[in-house]
Amino acid sequence: MNLQTLVEAFKEVATASVADAVDKLAGKRGYMDQRIKPRINDKKVVGPAVTVLEGPTTEFVPPQHALDLIDSADAGSVMVIGINAQADVAVWGGLMTAGAYARNFAGAILDGGVRDVTEIRRDYGFPVYARSVSPGTTLGRFKTLGANVPVVCGGVEVNPGDIIVADIDGVVVVPIALAEEVLLMAQEIDRRELEQAKLIVQARSLKEGLAKYGRI
Repeated sequence: MNLQTLVEAFKEVATASVADAVDKLAGKRGYMDQRIKPRINDKKVVGPAVTVLEGPTTEFVPPQHALDLIDSADAGSVMVIGINAQADVAVWGGLMTAGAYARNFAGAILDGGVRDVTEIRRDYGFPVYARSVSPGTTLGRFKTLGANVPVVCGGVEVNPGDIIVADIDGVVVVPIALAEEVLLMAQEIDRRELEQAKLIVQARSLKEGLAKYGRI
């Protein structure tokens, strides 16, 4: 299954089902810390991760790796920035959003803050999931250390190319090596849950639905 087909299919499955499938197939948690939440709107974000790692500095330098990646990554990419859960600074703002919007990124997932929220909502409607909203700059505090390297965001490791699935329920990282298996299992979970919900409503009994399908 090619990447675009995977992405389109993941858009149609419940994020919770994807999280459950990753739990089973990867043998570890794939969903991010609940503090990583939508800060602009509730648009669903699905796409392959491009990653940026940030670290402390006293230099006043721009986030060069992120800027370069915005101009070079493929359309449909999801920017993921790891900064060791620093909620007091914004690693993303209006100008970076303008670039990502122009390049048709799917969204941004940040282990730090976002700023220029009013501008982003008004001018772009670009989905950003972040640990916080903060007016603070990274200049003189943090700098980008690398691009398309493994990062930790929301307590979960993200590798370049992993599929990000995010909506109001949360953010899930699907390891690319397991993506097809995760998709098939998530689709099956969705199918069975739909059947189970119908049975519960028809029988007017939660217990009957649980007895037949064994899922809660």
